[in-house]
Amino acid sequence: MTFAIMIIILLALLALVGTIFVANDRDVNYNKKTKGNVTRLTSIYAVVIVISVIAVGVYIVMR
Repeated sequence: MTFAIMIIILLALLALVGTIFVANDRDVNYNKKTKGNVTRLTSIYAVVIVISVIAVGVYIVMR
């Protein structure tokens, strides 16, 4: 079970890093336009990670 939790957290972090990496374009105008989008998407990832950790914790306790 611990291994599965570690995999979930690792995948979520990799998705976050991948999103930020893809959004880090060198075009100045592109960066200005996408800054808000990247901020919102990062916030979504943070919320999903927290909810996922809570859900796994609840699953472990209820099991």
